[in-house]
Amino acid sequence: MPSSSLLSGAVDVLSAFDADHTEWRLSDLSRQLGVPTSTLHEQLLALCETGLLARVGRGRYRLGWRLLKLSSALYGSLPWYGPAHAAMERVARGTHCLAFLSVLDGGSGRVLCIARSVQGRDGPPVAGELEFELPAHASASGKLLLALAGRPLPVGAAFTAHTVTDRRAWAAQAAVICRDGYAVTVDEWAAGTSGLAVPVRGADGTVLAALGVSLPTPRLRGRDAPLRSLRDAADAVSWELGWRPE
Repeated sequence: MPSSSLLSGAVDVLSAFDADHTEWRLSDLSRQLGVPTSTLHEQLLALCETGLLARVGRGRYRLGWRLLKLSSALYGSLPWYGPAHAAMERVARGTHCLAFLSVLDGGSGRVLCIARSVQGRDGPPVAGELEFELPAHASASGKLLLALAGRPLPVGAAFTAHTVTDRRAWAAQAAVICRDGYAVTVDEWAAGTSGLAVPVRGADGTVLAALGVSLPTPRLRGRDAPLRSLRDAADAVSWELGWRPE
């Protein structure tokens, strides 16, 4: 069995790839990860042998085809993912905002962004455009998922003066989220970035994911339109999955 350090190193290598870094040179990746080139080279060769990475030139690597098989298996185990992803795309086109789907990892309590869409997006950049893990206490999707799951406020950094870190304040916010059925953040993750999120539910009412948008804070003054788009899209998916509100 591979040691935990080897597995951790492999995860670090694979996590370095994203939309802005679809290929890495050995030397650049070594600097990025702070790992000696000799050690990193062995890790890269091992990952190439498994098919998780592919060598595309001298000292250059990209993600391997085997990851597509793994991702297909994962998405195939989530019957709600297809319609929820399509709804996310519609929200992005309709609101011209960055739209995304997030889930709460039950074991760790982390909030993970599993898909995002910039279809038709305009305006300045916003926080979280490339993040896989969202700050649960400072993002609309995180707050929504925590509140509806009855989770306490996790210990987290105060990103701005508006980030909620007080448990009593969080309890009041969570009650409002549960009552209203959506979450909103204003400048809590980064100054100038706000967010909205609503739940996608399964047939039994279980919250499967959060459908959210991130937008420049000045656009939040007209929140009714994007919130309506989010709710319509999420409710349509939930209805398709068999959910019937009381």
